[in-house]
Amino acid sequence: MKHEGHTHIGPEAVAAKRRRYGYPCTAHFYSEPPQIVGGKMHTLNGHDGKAYVDFFTGVSVVACGHCNEAITARTIEQLQTLQHTSTIYLTQPMVDLAERLANGVLPGNLKRTFFVNSGSEANEGALLAARLHTKRRSFLALEYGLHGRTFLTMNVTGIPMWRADDFLDEDVAEFIPRPYDPGMDQDAAARRSLDALASVLAAKGDSFAAMIVEPIQGNGGMIVPPDWYFRELKAMLEEYGILLIADEIQTGCGRTGRMFAIEHYGIVPDILTMAKALGNGVPIGAFCTTDEIAASLNRPSASTFGGNPVSSATALAVLDYIEQQGLVDRSRHVGGRLIEGLRELQGRYELIADIRGKGFMAGAEIRGATDEESAAWTDIILERMKDEGFIIGKNGVGRNVLAFQPAMIIPEEEIEAMLRALDQVLAGLSQS
Repeated sequence: MKHEGHTHIGPEAVAAKRRRYGYPCTAHFYSEPPQIVGGKMHTLNGHDGKAYVDFFTGVSVVACGHCNEAITARTIEQLQTLQHTSTIYLTQPMVDLAERLANGVLPGNLKRTFFVNSGSEANEGALLAARLHTKRRSFLALEYGLHGRTFLTMNVTGIPMWRADDFLDEDVAEFIPRPYDPGMDQDAAARRSLDALASVLAAKGDSFAAMIVEPIQGNGGMIVPPDWYFRELKAMLEEYGILLIADEIQTGCGRTGRMFAIEHYGIVPDILTMAKALGNGVPIGAFCTTDEIAASLNRPSASTFGGNPVSSATALAVLDYIEQQGLVDRSRHVGGRLIEGLRELQGRYELIADIRGKGFMAGAEIRGATDEESAAWTDIILERMKDEGFIIGKNGVGRNVLAFQPAMIIPEEEIEAMLRALDQVLAGLSQS
């Protein structure tokens, strides 16, 4: 089948090439995957002409919609004008983007931005900045957080499957229990987390440069702490001069109903990182901080592609589109209906153990008799929903949480259609 001048070889041939020329660490969803060949706003197109409503957006990336003309037109204009020079020359898009972030986008007194190409790089840079500013080596992190695949970020990642390096520095990161346990009340689990933090701080609080947290754990299973949790955590860190890094790689740019998820908790972090949705599919990342902390990152440094004219122009278009279309408020209200609908399904099906999330970042935990059965049921649901025309993700420590992170422009009727399809799939599984 041909599409816009290209011959599509089909999913079997694509998978075969991946096995032959890629690395064995890469994998794909589905036992019968489609070959994705196109996309427009909230939909994707398969090689066979089938359309899918995208509820995962490339892991929370294409938040303003696939091939959104309001954004891609500005990307193309910049591509045809100036693609790259590196930061050793003066170009305007990067500084305009940094100015835009500082004036009305970033919370509090976060005014300085260093641009990179990915979330891993953004978090790596944030950790480096914290070390240089505090002149301390170690870090605190929450269990089951995911912060990247570079060396430092893998050291502070708490999900075992993503700690791929056998030679990580064992003394670099101290992990604190996250504010969630399926067998505990939410507030009790959060209090246990802070009690553990207090014990670590009392023993060696002066050795830590920063604590890195996801305001809502994405890959950890859509874990939302209580409203008071981060306020108390931040105050505890400040007593020991420890910086707080908010990893907003998945949660940033409006997805949770605030521009940044940490704003739900009424605090401003010392460093904030972002990527994914900022470029709506064009690679870009950034770590942002105060004048004071930025002044400590004063040794020669650069990013060859970071802040290049194309990614910067695209990000400016993304911020314009989010503001003009009121997508932050839309995430709160329309995303709220998504979560409400999932909770209605939870009330009807024992297979759904829990619904968690904020805005357009929702998770439905699937629970069978065993961990293996829970993961197997999750894969079956993903496959059947794909067959019904809906792309859904999965995450969680046991890979048993259905992940719903659609484009923030998704029509409400598509949410209702997905909920009806999920209802039918769950009903079928309940009868089997």
